[in-house]
Amino acid sequence: MEAANDFEMVDCELKAESSPTVNEKQQKFNFSRTSSVGSANYASSSSAHNTEEEDDSDHKTSSKSKRSYKDRRRESHQLAEQKRRDAIKKGYEDLQTLVPTCQNTDSISAQKLCRVTVLQRAIDHLQYLMREKKKQEEELCMLRKDVVAMQIMRANYEQIVSLYQNAPVAGSVSDDLKFDVFQTIMDAQFQSFDKSVAAGSFAELSGCIINWVEDYCKPATLHDLTLNILSQLAQQL
Repeated sequence: MEAANDFEMVDCELKAESSPTVNEKQQKFNFSRTSSVGSANYASSSSAHNTEEEDDSDHKTSSKSKRSYKDRRRESHQLAEQKRRDAIKKGYEDLQTLVPTCQNTDSISAQKLCRVTVLQRAIDHLQYLMREKKKQEEELCMLRKDVVAMQIMRANYEQIVSLYQNAPVAGSVSDDLKFDVFQTIMDAQFQSFDKSVAAGSFAELSGCIINWVEDYCKPATLHDLTLNILSQLAQQL
């Protein structure tokens, strides 16, 4: 009996040792709860940290894209401005080659002209060309008038010649008689020229010649002179 009792006591002690107590169970429950809460807090903190990193990366990407857009816009503006400056420079160079007064003939003492000087000389040259054009147009108009007048004179002379050619000839005139008529007319003209024209200076000569032509070379004056000479020759014959 004592042996059986001893066996039962040993068996109870082993069960007591193997089965956990209430305190131990409570401690295990608290530890598991604490570990679960800690893991939950760690997961939430890690997720929040990841969200902040994503926001930072998005902000950096957006700022980088904005900065790159501004850089591209600045570069395009600089290229456009450089093209404009190059075009203006080429225009001034072409203008300087076209305007004669802007061309440097002496390469040793040649100095680069400023743009204001190039523009002023170009304006002066254009004004000179406009004056020359106006002068040439006036000369062309005068020449056209002269051509018309000469055509009219030609038509009149052709008409006079045709009338004399068709008129009947009473008798032939010798060349000596023609020469005498011409000589008499020239002698009368020379006498009037010598009497009216003074040759003290070129200005005086020019003025006297103009006055002599207006007084003694008019068609009516020559007509009267020719009639008088012909009448005198007719009396001599």
